[in-house]
Amino acid sequence: MSSAALLFLVFGLGLVAWLSGRVRAIAFRKASERRFSSLPRHHAAFAALWTVLPPLLFLAVWGACTPGMVTDGVLKAPVAAELPPPGFERAAILSEARAIANGRQGAPLNALSERLAPAYAVEQARYDWIGGAIALLLAIAGGALAFLRIRPAFNARTRIERLVMIGLLAASLVAILTTIGIVASLLFESARFFDQVPVTDFLFGTKWSPQVIDPKSPGASLGAVPLFWGTFFIGAVIAMLVAIPFGLMSAIYLTQYASPRLRAWMKPTLEILAGVPTVVYGYFAALIVGPALRQVGVAIGISNATSESALAAGLVMGVMIIPFVSSMADDAMAAVPTAMRDGSLAMGATPSETISRVLLPAALPGVVGGVLLAISRAIGETMIVVMAASGAATISLNPFNSATTVTKQIVDLLTGEAAFDSPKTLAAFALGLTLFVITLLLNIIALTVVKRYREAYE
Repeated sequence: MSSAALLFLVFGLGLVAWLSGRVRAIAFRKASERRFSSLPRHHAAFAALWTVLPPLLFLAVWGACTPGMVTDGVLKAPVAAELPPPGFERAAILSEARAIANGRQGAPLNALSERLAPAYAVEQARYDWIGGAIALLLAIAGGALAFLRIRPAFNARTRIERLVMIGLLAASLVAILTTIGIVASLLFESARFFDQVPVTDFLFGTKWSPQVIDPKSPGASLGAVPLFWGTFFIGAVIAMLVAIPFGLMSAIYLTQYASPRLRAWMKPTLEILAGVPTVVYGYFAALIVGPALRQVGVAIGISNATSESALAAGLVMGVMIIPFVSSMADDAMAAVPTAMRDGSLAMGATPSETISRVLLPAALPGVVGGVLLAISRAIGETMIVVMAASGAATISLNPFNSATTVTKQIVDLLTGEAAFDSPKTLAAFALGLTLFVITLLLNIIALTVVKRYREAYE
């Protein structure tokens, strides 16, 4: 039985349970004039949920357990005796046989895979039918029990609300557990890295050359200071020199000078920049901005100017995060009480003086919070620096020189062919943990500043 047909049957039984529960609830409501705690739709939903949820939960667990049971059944077949010992080759043959049996692969790369495919198909069909039969029995049993519980005194609404609350709690726990899993994986792999490389060498070393690592002293080639400098120089200096002035000036114009009609279409147009995929910005930086800046650098006498410069990546990244600064500054200035602006104008101040001496100082915490959030977004950007920045780890104040970032190096380290437990590969996790801590601190500071600002005017 195919998965689509099984799901169709389960949801069909759920629809039958919904209709049956509704009819039963309407029948006993008509027979009595008393007030009931639940409506017919509550009873119908209760019956439908008890019909659908148990088989779906079972199928989720069954789907996770079935591959192992199918493989065990295949290994008992006579042809499985020709398999090599447990290892990579054996796993590859079994995986190919499973793909052939499921129709995901045509011509086999190994003749043994083709002979194992029929056994895989037989075992898979057998376990599919077993799982389908159990799921249908659970659906019928759950629907029948729920139908029998529908009575005048039964509070179906409370049960439905409890199920909804459990579902919301599960959704919240998924996000929390995912975050915990990410942090735990970073900590575990980073601990393995720091067992091989001293923390001081990693955090304060000035030479980054993971291609050539001395086994006796791996930390001598894994100093991350050039990466931290490149990340800061591109994301927190060059990008902010573009994003802060343009974002702040656009927010001032839209809130104080633009007409309502102009603001209605200009603000969404500006925020479209935040919706452009970062890979598009990367192409723009690599194909247009980088070569143009190299020509400018050569024209002004910088002979070593390169198209993979810090300036190219920083300028395009700054354009990308203009909406972050603009939106936060817009909200901060809009939240300043109108009486402050009107009072300044009434005292004879010009609009520009009111903006510079009243509105901006009052909205400064919100603007600062927006800038910090934009910085955390910029230093975590990947696609722009991968496509526009260089892989050379240098410490230089010249924006026309090559520079690299933490995210660029993480991509390079994890796309090579080095062993997973080597210092070169594990360094990516240490870089990820460092970047995670930095962005977390920036977000905490920004949210704290914004919260205090909101408390001042609400």
